[in-house]
Amino acid sequence: MSAASEEPQKPVPGTPPDPAVIGPAFLKLCDVMARLRSPDGCPWDREQTLETIKPYTLEETYELLEAIDSGDDNAIVEELGDVLLQIVLDAQIGADEGRFNLIDVIERLTHKLIERHPHVFGDTNADTPAEVVRNWDRIKQSEKRRESKLDGIPVDMPALARAARITDKAARVGYDFPQRDMLFAKLQEEIDELAEELFDEGCIPDVPATVDAEVITDAPVDDPEKRDRIESELGDVLFVMANIARRWKINPEEALRKSNSKFSRRFRYIERQLAESNRDIESISLIEMEELYQKGKREEAGD
Repeated sequence: MSAASEEPQKPVPGTPPDPAVIGPAFLKLCDVMARLRSPDGCPWDREQTLETIKPYTLEETYELLEAIDSGDDNAIVEELGDVLLQIVLDAQIGADEGRFNLIDVIERLTHKLIERHPHVFGDTNADTPAEVVRNWDRIKQSEKRRESKLDGIPVDMPALARAARITDKAARVGYDFPQRDMLFAKLQEEIDELAEELFDEGCIPDVPATVDAEVITDAPVDDPEKRDRIESELGDVLFVMANIARRWKINPEEALRKSNSKFSRRFRYIERQLAESNRDIESISLIEMEELYQKGKREEAGD
């Protein structure tokens, strides 16, 4: 046998799973789920409904995103399995209640994929991703007979991600700033309007961002109407930020998740450093905390 023949073959994109393997494997998964939901199965699984399982579906989705961020294939495989579990469980619940079953789900999805890709399965032309998206939106609008271009964006989406989807939908019919750079003037406008509500002088105080300053306790906003106005203006700032992210092809929810992770990682670094010297984080100064934070930041940059 030649050395060349011993090299592992590269995967061919677009190759479906081996039916001799995927069929029995998927059937076994369905059998296991049906057994768990059977009268002699698992008490927890038996009592679940489509409503009670919703929080777990959302949680597993976020855990999948975290696994993808980690780049750990084993973690990705596990979390994909957990997401698939939610789908199979939801379908089994539907079947047990006489509402729908997994075959309905699979057939509906297959039909939709074929119908929404006429450039692959039909005679429509679509040479660019933008053309694909336009075709998809046109077919979807026709299928669902929606009254608004904004219909179909889930209300329960994270607000920042939903803001990006709303502006994207509006932009597809031309309602968008002609140049993306203009969004920064809009952002400044919204920040100025927020400052008018936040500060008595109506503008942002010239206060440098430093930890070496007097700590002033934040005063709550007791006036409900003023609080509503502040909330509205802050929302406008965040909305423009989501729009900026969209115009630069950045997922704002993903960007914020990464910033959350980065801050959490560096804050935990502070705690670890203090624990190694038997000190408590509540007993040190803000200046010391910031020094450790910057130290952790430098070590990350070095790595």
